Amino acid sequence: MIFTLNELEHWLGLTIFEMWINLVSLTIFSVLLALRLDENYFLGNTGWWIVFSPLFVADGLNAYFCAIIFIRMHMEGMVKAAVLRGLWSLILLILIFVFKYLLCRKLSGQSPLEYSEILSPLFILLQLIAVRACQLH
Repeated sequence: MIFTLNELEHWLGLTIFEMWINLVSLTIFSVLLALRLDENYFLGNTGWWIVFSPLFVADGLNAYFCAIIFIRMHMEGMVKAAVLRGLWSLILLILIFVFKYLLCRKLSGQSPLEYSEILSPLFILLQLIAVRACQLH
C-alpha cells in the first residue's frame, strides 16, 4: 500500500518542502556514502562527518523553515496550532539529529555506545508517529 502525499503530511507532520529537502539530502548522502565505501575514490580516506554533512545541513534548513512557519502562524493568530506544530517539529528534528550524531560518532570510532543505544531515538520517534497516526484517525 502506497501512502498519499496528504497522509504523509498528516502522519509525519512535515510539509512538502521539508520532505523535498530530506530527499535531496538523502540522495547526496547516498552518493557520498557509495564513494566513501569504495576505497578507490577520493572519499576513501575522509571521515564520516563529511559523508553525514548533507543530512546535518538538511536538519538545519528544516529547523530554520519550521521557525519561520512558527513565527508566521503566531503572527496570524493561530497560537495553539503554532505551538503544537512547533513542538512536534522540534521533537522530530531533535530525535533525528541525535540519531545521526550518535551514528556518525560510532562509525568514526569516537563512541563506545552499542547500536541499540544509538537506535533508541528512532524507536522513540516511531512510537510518537504511531500515536500521532492513531490520533488523526
